[in-house]
Amino acid sequence: MSFRTRTKICGLTRPEDAAAAVAAGADALGLVFYPPSPRAVSPLQAADVVADVPAFVTLTALFVNPTAEQVQSVLDVVRIDLLQFHGDEDEAFCAQFNRPYIKAIRVRQASDVVASCVRFPGALAILLDSYKPGVPGGTGETFDWSLVPESDDLKPIILAGGLKPDNVAYAIERVKPFAVDVSGGVEAELDGVAQKGIKDHGKINAFLDEVYRVDANTRTISTRQHNN
Repeated sequence: MSFRTRTKICGLTRPEDAAAAVAAGADALGLVFYPPSPRAVSPLQAADVVADVPAFVTLTALFVNPTAEQVQSVLDVVRIDLLQFHGDEDEAFCAQFNRPYIKAIRVRQASDVVASCVRFPGALAILLDSYKPGVPGGTGETFDWSLVPESDDLKPIILAGGLKPDNVAYAIERVKPFAVDVSGGVEAELDGVAQKGIKDHGKINAFLDEVYRVDANTRTISTRQHNN
């Protein structure tokens, strides 16, 4: 059994930040195609950001209530491996683009998670984000992780919302997600003000180091229990 938690660095806007995430060992990179977001990129910008990303790093395109034409306009220009939907899209909409997809939900109660696994049978995973009225994601706030039910019947869970280097280890220990997704938690600051869309390479390394550390501890504990 594998205990490796997969990782995604989202909201990338610069090629050098994508390169830093790859060098640090991120499994996936996220590009935001939602114009109201301060981390949004155009298809041409996105193509430049990921031009040198090598094979085996999953490129993810994030949308919020797009039209089918808007999604296709990105797929026509950018090498996209995975779609991520954060709005009110239904299963039929998400599944129409000949790409695997994940569905994000904003968690208010435990039943939200179970219901989403049923409503989106084609999703490869369900991404859990914080609920904030009128904000589809990127809140920088955590939610009550006790709301994530423990069940083998759930789809793989991707944990997002307010993760950063100093809380991701506890989040993994508490929720045991398949993957973690970070954006604001690894962004640069200037005079104490977050530079949204600009990543701090030191924070990226620190975040991924914490994921590796807690995974290694889990493997060690599991091995000891097995040997006993």
